[in-house]
Amino acid sequence: MAETFQPDLLAGKVAFVAGASSGINLRIAQRYAAAGAKVMVISRSEEKIAAAAASIGGDAISMACDVRDYAKVAEAFARCRDAFGEIDIVLSGAAGNFLAPALGMSANAFKTVIDIDLLGTFNVLHASYQHLRKPGASLVSITAGQAVRPMMYQIHACAAKAGVNQVTKCLAMEWGPAGVRVNAVSPGPIGDTEGMARLAPNEDYVKSSKSRIPLRDWGTKDDIADACLWLASDASRYVTGAIINVDGGSELGDAGGDALTVAPR
Repeated sequence: MAETFQPDLLAGKVAFVAGASSGINLRIAQRYAAAGAKVMVISRSEEKIAAAAASIGGDAISMACDVRDYAKVAEAFARCRDAFGEIDIVLSGAAGNFLAPALGMSANAFKTVIDIDLLGTFNVLHASYQHLRKPGASLVSITAGQAVRPMMYQIHACAAKAGVNQVTKCLAMEWGPAGVRVNAVSPGPIGDTEGMARLAPNEDYVKSSKSRIPLRDWGTKDDIADACLWLASDASRYVTGAIINVDGGSELGDAGGDALTVAPR
C-alpha cells in the first residue's frame, strides 16, 4: 500500500507500543516508525517481539513483557526513556478473547480477559505517565465495538472493553490539564487479521458479514494504523477523550438490504 502521509510526520518523536508482536498493533508500530518516530514494542513472547522489532527496522527496540505485570511494564517504560528520551506516543493494544457462553466460562477465564484488556490498559497508561512529554503526549488504546454493543458469548470482552472506554475518558479528564491527550480507536471487522480468518471460515460468511456493514466491506490493518497515526500527530492536537470508530459504520447496527436509489432532481 502506498504511503499517503508525510514520511516525517512523527520525526523526533518517541512511540511505545504494547501488544505489538503481530496483527493490528504491529502495523501501527510500523506506521509510527515509517512516519519518523523511534519505537519501542513489548509483548509476552521474547522471540516474537524481537522479530517484530526487526520488521520495524530503524531504531526500534523491544522487550518481553506481560501487561498484567505492572513492575515489568514500568521497567519497559524506563528502558524506553533511557534509550530515546521523553515519550510522545503510547499505544496500548494487548488483548485476549475467545467465544464462550457465560455458563460455559470459568471465573478464571473471565478474569484472564479482564486482566489483559482492562488491567493491562490501566497498567500501560498509568506506568507511562512519569515518562511522557508534557505537554504534547498522545495516548491511544485499542478498544472494540463490544464496549457499547452487548454480544452473546462475549461477556468477558464486553465488560473489559467497556472498562477501557471509561479508563480512556477518565484519564483524558484527569491528565488534560498537563497537556496529555488520551483517546481510543475501536476497529470493526478487519479482514487481513488472523482473528477474522478464524471467524470467517468460508465465502458465504464473508459475504453475509459484509452485507450488514454500511460501507459493505471489512477494514484493513492500514485503516486502523492511519487512525492511530492521526491521533499520534499534531493534526489531532485538540482531540481527547474520544472513542474513534474505524468500523465502516458497524456500530450503527445491521445495515442489511439493498441501498436506496434516489433519482437526481
